[in-house]
Amino acid sequence: MRLKMSHHKANQGFLTFAKNSETVDYLQLAYIQALNIKSTQRYNLYAVVVDNKTNELITDKHRAVFDYIIVADSVGPFDAECQVFWLTPFKETIKLESDLLFTRSIDHWWTTFRLRDIVLSLGCRDYKQNLSDSRRYRKVFDDNELPDVYNGLMYFRYSHTALNFFTQAKQIFEQWANIQNTLINCRDDLASTDLVYAITALIIGKEKCTIPTADFINFVHMKPAINNFNESLKFTEAYVTEFDEGMIRVNNINQYHPFHYYIKDFITTDMENYYDRFRPRNN
Repeated sequence: MRLKMSHHKANQGFLTFAKNSETVDYLQLAYIQALNIKSTQRYNLYAVVVDNKTNELITDKHRAVFDYIIVADSVGPFDAECQVFWLTPFKETIKLESDLLFTRSIDHWWTTFRLRDIVLSLGCRDYKQNLSDSRRYRKVFDDNELPDVYNGLMYFRYSHTALNFFTQAKQIFEQWANIQNTLINCRDDLASTDLVYAITALIIGKEKCTIPTADFINFVHMKPAINNFNESLKFTEAYVTEFDEGMIRVNNINQYHPFHYYIKDFITTDMENYYDRFRPRNN
């Protein structure tokens, strides 16, 4: 595989996917995330990938915050993500899930990311900021001895390694019906991005796309089993949760790591009003 001439418009930035569903306004989540990044990060260019229907909902409010809007329809709910290598406007990209917020700068992470051409998060943290040992949601990873990677926060740069990775991931998505049958205890009829990227990492060599010694490259994940509360509850029901001038607290513990809130209604009007002060006014 050969790299073509770079199509990129900027050196580095953040990117997310926002495809609205019947129950979730992902465009709103991306909008809040963009404001959040503008308020916390020095390097804060932001790109959002939307489908045609979501693109129709974009207003001047969104355009004032999104530096790049990329329209890309996909067949399935996850398979567009492996095309991020070809969609991103940045030479270096931090790709995020749209339901993730920062409470402080991770500008210094860029230096560590550059030790590899692509870096997947390894493991995740609970709200106490500890690396989680819960395997409740990772049984298929363990059964198949796959690396414990998360795509919720990942980095890649324009390179042969990244091209190889995403080309391989795209092929796995396309051949999922056959690949699923080769895995032990895999009941995912729709391939999740985490699982596809874990398989891809195993194929190309996890040493090329993870940095185990950089154990800070991950995020707080607010799924129940990771935080030891009942599966029937939201974390906002199980714990006292506060948002105070940009800081998120859970049971009075400040969330310094990137915060993957997971429960989409965590975003409130008060939060939007706080971040709105960082919206550019001259566009």
